[in-house]
Amino acid sequence: MELDVNHLFFWDAIAFEGTPFAINRTVIMMMWASLLCVWFFWAGARKKGIVPKGLQTIAESAYLFVRNQIAIDVIGPKDGPKYANYLASVFFFIFFSNLLEIFPGINYPVTSRMAIPFMLAILTYLIFNFVGFKKQGFKYLTGTLFPPGVPWPIYILLTPIEFFSVFVIRPLTLMIRLLANMMAGHVLLTIFFLFTHEFLVTDLSFRAPLGVVTMIVAAGLIVFELMVIAIQAYIFTMLTAFYIAESIHGHGEEDHSVDTQHTEPTENRVLTEAA
Repeated sequence: MELDVNHLFFWDAIAFEGTPFAINRTVIMMMWASLLCVWFFWAGARKKGIVPKGLQTIAESAYLFVRNQIAIDVIGPKDGPKYANYLASVFFFIFFSNLLEIFPGINYPVTSRMAIPFMLAILTYLIFNFVGFKKQGFKYLTGTLFPPGVPWPIYILLTPIEFFSVFVIRPLTLMIRLLANMMAGHVLLTIFFLFTHEFLVTDLSFRAPLGVVTMIVAAGLIVFELMVIAIQAYIFTMLTAFYIAESIHGHGEEDHSVDTQHTEPTENRVLTEAA
């Protein structure tokens, strides 16, 4: 049994080959993930009711989780709702993109290709830096590179560290964390699926019991990957919210006070905000 790892991630173009608009399997799966996001909230908001039912309940609860537990809790009740739509879009795009990994017949997480997490990280990077300069002006840069309350000689060491940490390392860590986790999960699942096929289909012999074992392990890994999928979407979104909060309020000045006007929207407002 041979496994070429390149075959798991690199695919020939099926349209517009040789151009910047080439379409391959990754592009198609990314489109499917985007359509799943749109359908999820469209279907949930299609029939609004005072008492939510079915998919409306799921979509509303999912959006409220990102809005209240991430946007408002991290950024604050004043500014959090302004960024809830972006954070929800990031969360559910990553979630549905990675969810394709455990779909039978697909088994491919879109974010296992570097370009996807790279662009998500760059978009977050541009947003939190733009917000920082817009809200704080030049103080955003000076406050980041020269944190208050630090003895001046320490700045010789601290300022370069802060510069690389905020303006260089942040987008890299966002990208690499998501990419590495999904690549590892994809390779691991593929290996166990291949062993199962080898032992139970291709070469059915005395090794068949091993095939049963690898099949059970693969099933357990699918459940584990489902948790990883949700956790990676949550971590990326949470860090995005934290970076935006720091850009708005500066270091350690986030306002976490409770505002019931923002944290308890009516059922009819919630999915309207998400749309």
